[in-house]
Amino acid sequence: MSAPHPLPSPQPCPEPGPETAATDVVLDARIVLDAGQSLGIPVRFTYYADDPFAVSLEFLGAAAEAGTWQFSRDLLWEGLQRPAGTGDVRIWPPCTCHGRASLRIMLQGQDGSVLVDLPARQLRRWLRRESFALVPRGTEATLIDWDAELGGLTG
Repeated sequence: MSAPHPLPSPQPCPEPGPETAATDVVLDARIVLDAGQSLGIPVRFTYYADDPFAVSLEFLGAAAEAGTWQFSRDLLWEGLQRPAGTGDVRIWPPCTCHGRASLRIMLQGQDGSVLVDLPARQLRRWLRRESFALVPRGTEATLIDWDAELGGLTG
């Protein structure tokens, strides 16, 4: 499986407020270049309680040009269990029958796509112990000011 290059452009992410409760983790990831080659890079996952449905994936080091991607926290959790996603972000769980113990994420942007392998255990632990501790699964909607959101849509 090969990843077209260059790295895709990131999706815009809103800036968190100064008082935002947040958690993050830096992981050693691998960009899959082709079936036998990959490039090690650090990435940072961040979760902000004031944006309770999303996580951010920031590329660091030599891959920083790929920027920061934001996508559903539930999608990330689901992808740890089974293949998930149909749009710009697709996720596959570890597949030990094919010798892959990592979580695989494909990011697709206007400039191309990239496959990223991540340590599944560390990511699962961070989601459970850190992000779900800030905002438990299923309670995200209670943190949204729906009147303000509706007002913003109707102007």
